[in-house]
Amino acid sequence: MCGFTGFIGEVSNPGLVLENMMNQIIHRGPDSAGDFTDGLAALGFRRLSIIDVEHGSQPLYNEDQSLVLIFNGEIYNFQEIREDLLACGHTFKTDTDSEVLIHGYEEYGPKLVQKLRGMFAFVIWDRNKKRLFAARDMFGIKPFYYAHMNGTLLFGSEIKSFLPHPHFEKTLNEKALKPYLTFQFPVLNETFFKGVFKLPAAHYLTFEDGKLEVTRYWEPKFHPEERPLDEIVDEIDDTVRDSIKAHEFSDPNVQVGSFLSSGVDSSYVASVLKPDKTFSVGFSAQNFSEIDNAKELSTELGIENINEVLDPEVCFNRLDEIQYMMDEPHSNPSIVPLYFLAELARKHVTVVLSGEGADELFGGYAEYDETPSMRKYKKIPQLIRRPIAEVAKVLPELRGKHFLMRGGLPVEQTFIGQAHIFEEKEATEILADRYNHAPTVEDLVMPVYKKAAGEDDLTKKQLLDLNLWLVDDILLKADKMSMAHSIELRVPFLDREVMKVASKVPSRYRVNEQDTKFAFRKASERALPSEWANRKKIGFPVPIRLWLQEDKYFNKIKEAFESPVAAQFFDQQAIVQLLTDHYEGKAKNQRKVWTIYMFLVWYNKYFG
Repeated sequence: MCGFTGFIGEVSNPGLVLENMMNQIIHRGPDSAGDFTDGLAALGFRRLSIIDVEHGSQPLYNEDQSLVLIFNGEIYNFQEIREDLLACGHTFKTDTDSEVLIHGYEEYGPKLVQKLRGMFAFVIWDRNKKRLFAARDMFGIKPFYYAHMNGTLLFGSEIKSFLPHPHFEKTLNEKALKPYLTFQFPVLNETFFKGVFKLPAAHYLTFEDGKLEVTRYWEPKFHPEERPLDEIVDEIDDTVRDSIKAHEFSDPNVQVGSFLSSGVDSSYVASVLKPDKTFSVGFSAQNFSEIDNAKELSTELGIENINEVLDPEVCFNRLDEIQYMMDEPHSNPSIVPLYFLAELARKHVTVVLSGEGADELFGGYAEYDETPSMRKYKKIPQLIRRPIAEVAKVLPELRGKHFLMRGGLPVEQTFIGQAHIFEEKEATEILADRYNHAPTVEDLVMPVYKKAAGEDDLTKKQLLDLNLWLVDDILLKADKMSMAHSIELRVPFLDREVMKVASKVPSRYRVNEQDTKFAFRKASERALPSEWANRKKIGFPVPIRLWLQEDKYFNKIKEAFESPVAAQFFDQQAIVQLLTDHYEGKAKNQRKVWTIYMFLVWYNKYFG
């Protein structure tokens, strides 16, 4: 819906400072702007008009204007909450979902966040108590950053909005690089900018008298219930349909479309939503396009599919813009087609629905399953497998090593999420020493695993992904790449009610020998031909392996790896060797090369 930024703290020319901060995120809200300043607090808002287009500008105020709100997102149960608040005597001036937040906070205080069904990041400033309250939705669909520097609290939808503030100190967080090389995304709560933090998903923040406090209000958990499969499938389908209906809400003149790949998740959404238009992109290289499948389903549904074959040259030329929009370095290759997909869709619609989240909730990733050979291997007693795994762990990288480790070690030692780029030891070897003083992989995953103690391995993996991968990879890129083109992306599977249903599905109906996301696929058959319901997950395939073997891209990356900038961070001989080995076909190092290169592109954009 929009973006916001602001600060609590005194500064000369606060109005001008705030305006400069707001201009940094104009892409998030090109339709209008609003601001509030009162000497201590400054709140700025950029609007993308979707609900109550005429009257929905922010900031919004309560009846006596003692509370001020700025809000990014959508509240899908706002009409229900509004009715309760009207019954309590509150007076509304607009028909927006935004206004329920400010009256809801008056009525319920921080407990308001537990009533909300939707995606949100918002700030409420209490002018009388000089207190700030801020919150982020339970899944982390909408971003929220903050920094407490030089007596000023900065906050906003994107870090780049902090850059114009005179109290902001732009310094690289040296601890962020090493974990990034393993996870591929910025996994720490402290961002790549020292002193700038993410408000974690399902948390709220209070700031008063210079003291900042962050509180968790929800925790993802699974509570399997033994019920007949048909009953489970019925409930999934009913709840998914209800969520999609809630997520298509907008003013009548606001166009809503759908992203569509060949996978079951986006296909399920499109088949229930039945928008006028679906949108797809792909690459011409073999096995790197899902356009044909998307066109075929759209034709079957009677929907227009708008698609585009992407040009690698154009993609490479826009990488610095993509990394700039991400705020922090991010090397998931799917960011690239997602950026261009959002650009394509924005020519036709303002809102799109997408299929993110179904894999984490219902067990859709291949890594959640066990191969037939692994099932066979696990019939050998653990007493034998464990010592073999411990030996394999210290061996150099060779074929079969990870199979033996996964087959004999606890999941806590072998699964860190859906991406695993550099082994920790390997990252240490290519980094300059000052960047090795960082949290370890164990430091990052064990807090989640400790909370999941006693759960089965599948549930542990899902909980880890819900806490790390989903928030800081999947949802971060979905928000930033869509908002880069002023388009709102909604994710109906990441819904409070859908989560309640998913949490009750027994493990054997999430993943079994027949398929991943088993019960969910059965539910999707109520809307889809079985051919689509049972398709294997492809993701957003990007031919970086082939690109890095082309002279023009090899030379461009080699130049970056040999630059004085790269010398600050990396053993240049080692990283050039990674690139050269890939180029010459001696190794498949594309993800490692890409992860290093994306960091350098980002660094040059923000610090170069």
